[in-house]
Amino acid sequence: MTLSTISVPVPEPLYRRLERVATLTRRSIADTLASAITVVLPSASDLPEPLANELAGMTWLSDAKLRAATRPTFAPQQQKRLSELNDAADERPLTESEQSERARLLAEYERSVLRRAQAFAVLTQRGHRTPKYVELAPVR
Repeated sequence: MTLSTISVPVPEPLYRRLERVATLTRRSIADTLASAITVVLPSASDLPEPLANELAGMTWLSDAKLRAATRPTFAPQQQKRLSELNDAADERPLTESEQSERARLLAEYERSVLRRAQAFAVLTQRGHRTPKYVELAPVR
């Protein structure tokens, strides 16, 4: 990996925080800052570019928009249909149409999960409490 050197003016209080974290973790300030930047700007090279850009852009959303993004976007009827297709795949080969529908639903589900996880991660970085699993589970 090629390294680039940059010079960035930072406020003194921020520099002291970086210095304190670096000392506590026995790392250089440069390593500490690089780690912090990596957390804020995660690599999503294995994701489709539009989704990677959307997830990276969530860092700059307001808390209210992030809270909205933590809500499930995969509808119950989509969950039911994906479950039906998965059950059918266990019993017999799926038709091309079913395979296509299953792949589309699975991609939508994964996108929903990734968006929610990223929203929770950013909110947590900002000091907000992350709900426990039982608080996220639907009431039955």
